[in-house]
Amino acid sequence: MNTYKMTIAGLERELTLCPLNDKVSIGAFIMFSDVELTIACAEELLKKCGDFDIILTAESKGIPIAYEMSRQSGKPYVVARKSIKLYMTEPLSVSVKSITTEKIQTLYLSQEKAAILTGKKILIVDDVVSTGESFKALGQLAETAGGEVITYSAVLAEGDASERDDIVFLEKLPLFFNSYK
Repeated sequence: MNTYKMTIAGLERELTLCPLNDKVSIGAFIMFSDVELTIACAEELLKKCGDFDIILTAESKGIPIAYEMSRQSGKPYVVARKSIKLYMTEPLSVSVKSITTEKIQTLYLSQEKAAILTGKKILIVDDVVSTGESFKALGQLAETAGGEVITYSAVLAEGDASERDDIVFLEKLPLFFNSYK
């Protein structure tokens, strides 16, 4: 199995390379269960993100970093869900096509969670930004709820996303082009 070794928030990790298609592979960055890395990344991202009132992330891979940033900053976080739950009233919704999912997904916020965002400065956070589509969808949800997106942040910026100046991130994650013989 091919891997890519990198240092993130001062910690060395080895990412498994996964084929996205016949031509390109991506490094699989999974924060779930890596408490040491989650704590270190949250600390470093918070240093770069500036002032905000509330954190917004998408279910599910952004939850660990959003939770830890919330814990360290003492500010709340909200999760946009990928399905409507029984307890959600009149949910807001937006569709998104992410690089790591096969089909279009929909993100949802209940009216109660949307109300938490109203009039607030929003920090959007995720584990990896690649195409920026998830950020775009989260931004639309935040604005529909009446919040103001202050910063888009991710632990890693993959491929062309690392060249953007409107995203705060810790490290660049290259795309890996498959060679043919």
